[in-house]
Amino acid sequence: MPFNLPIFLTWLRIAMIPLVVGLFYLPESWLSAPSRDFWAALSFIIAALTDWFDGWLARRLNQTSSFGAFLDPVADKLMVSAALLVLLQLDRVDVAIALVIIGREITISALREWMAKIGASASVAVHWLGKVKTAAQMVAIPCLLYSQSLFGINLKPIGQVLIVIAAVLTVWSMLYYLQKAWPIIREKTS
Repeated sequence: MPFNLPIFLTWLRIAMIPLVVGLFYLPESWLSAPSRDFWAALSFIIAALTDWFDGWLARRLNQTSSFGAFLDPVADKLMVSAALLVLLQLDRVDVAIALVIIGREITISALREWMAKIGASASVAVHWLGKVKTAAQMVAIPCLLYSQSLFGINLKPIGQVLIVIAAVLTVWSMLYYLQKAWPIIREKTS
């Protein structure tokens, strides 16, 4: 297993998941709800930025690896799933939206793994639709974690709209990837 700065940042993102979740289990006498929400949102934003930065660094420093390519999306899915579960508990996201997003992540991960095993991973390579979906999620989640006003702007409705957009893009991108894979799936399972 290679170890370099991009992989370190990916591991850091995974390590930040308990921090984001754990903040919501601290007694309010230790950290008020507004402070807790602020620190959780900020931690999530920092973790999300490492997602962009580790990929950029890996390409820039020519430190890409198959392990990094495997670990990076796993870290993203763990981080998003953990945040969605916290938001469900706080009643800041609908169960259907969380199920759609988490279900898609599991489905597409399984599809990509299977397609890689049969040598057809290029047919389910990352598409711009998935990138836009990820961007909508990564902005919506901290808005919902904080769920208060910042500089006079109420972030909760912004987060609610963006998470619905992310859910719609989630379904759309899943259908896109399944459509791209379907001819190969039919061929390999006939």
